[in-house]
Amino acid sequence: MNESDLLFYELTRPIIGAAIEVHKILGCGFLESVYEEALAIEFELNKIPYERQKSIDIIYKNRPAKFFICDFLVYNKIVVELKAMRKTTDIETAQVSNYLKAGNLSLGLLFNFGSESLEFRRIINKNQ
Repeated sequence: MNESDLLFYELTRPIIGAAIEVHKILGCGFLESVYEEALAIEFELNKIPYERQKSIDIIYKNRPAKFFICDFLVYNKIVVELKAMRKTTDIETAQVSNYLKAGNLSLGLLFNFGSESLEFRRIINKNQ
């Protein structure tokens, strides 16, 4: 598979680039909130449209049961979730996957700023 065949490749490329820039400048060791603030600045500098701390309803049997707040909703279609931990696990991946299902969205990006090199995962909503 070619990179350009990836879902929303042209949209995710600048998002990933912004996260790489944040990690390159700040490195690891800060709280997640610091990376969130820095990434918002990068999005603004690169004219990447986003909503921060976006609330999305979780619907259960056609009724709102609760809501979740994702770190960013970018281009009104891509969930971006940030972590600042030594290593992400399947739990963090499942969190993003559930956000996608609840929001009826196709793609999420999970960034981990807590390691020496920026880690990221593309998470696809297979129910769409």
